[in-house]
Amino acid sequence: MAKILTLTLNPALDLTVQLPRLDPGQVNRSDAMHTHAAGKGVNVAQVLADLGHQLTVSGFLGEDNLQAFEALFARRGFVDAFIRVPGETRSNIKLAEANGRITDVNGPGPLVNEVAQQALLDRLDQIVIGHDAVVVAGSLPRGISAHWLQALLLRLKSKGLKVALDTSGEALRAGLAAGPWLIKPNTEELADALDCEVVSVTAQAEAASHLHAQGIEHVVISHGADGVNWFSVGSAMHATPPRVSVVSTVGAGDSLLAGMLHGLLSADTPEQTLRTATAIAAMAVTQIGFGIGDAAQLAQLEQGVRVRLLTEQ
Repeated sequence: MAKILTLTLNPALDLTVQLPRLDPGQVNRSDAMHTHAAGKGVNVAQVLADLGHQLTVSGFLGEDNLQAFEALFARRGFVDAFIRVPGETRSNIKLAEANGRITDVNGPGPLVNEVAQQALLDRLDQIVIGHDAVVVAGSLPRGISAHWLQALLLRLKSKGLKVALDTSGEALRAGLAAGPWLIKPNTEELADALDCEVVSVTAQAEAASHLHAQGIEHVVISHGADGVNWFSVGSAMHATPPRVSVVSTVGAGDSLLAGMLHGLLSADTPEQTLRTATAIAAMAVTQIGFGIGDAAQLAQLEQGVRVRLLTEQ
């Protein structure tokens, strides 16, 4: 299996509150609460670990609330290469209603100064050799600019790493210019980054062609319950997930990204790569938390995924 580095520049403690229905402005009573050490790169790492890969995790962590993260890393056997910074890692509140709707209240994250930024670059220079790929995922904390992210991606590419990017907004726009190996936006995120509509398959294919010309080999566009479109150089495929009971959509995109990396780095066929990744994402929405806890359930979900070429009806 592969050795993979995930970078989470703005991790979070996720507090997921399950409740029958959210009534704004009223007293709401929850059915359950769950706290997870999270952040997109950390979530991806957990799924990849369940798929058998070796993980190094890095980014920035606040010094004042490390315990949940350090416990997770120890339990999962991750190599911890995070840079500690003053303050607290942000907290995100997820309000998960019984109908599957999620309301997010996300914190801003700690301020990351230039000393910490250079410390991360130095740490990465020391550890990246020997990794097969690096995932850079999530939002940017205060103090980190989109230009700095772009330079980071170029630095990682210069060391021969396959770079997968999953972010949005200004960070995604800057990241695209660095030509990562793989990107995984949803339709709205890609439209915002390219400043054009990409709703139709034709528009997505045209956008993917331009991105391929910039050196981006894999363009994976998620559509939630409607599935995923994958444009690689010379191929375009769609996967439709099976119907499942949705508990929480948190982490579904991270699970999809992990599944795509798993297939690409394991030399699976394109169809099997997309089928497995889509099934992993479908499994993610049936649970609170991250990872693959039931291999039999995953196998059953895979059987329900429909994969077709985008030229097919």
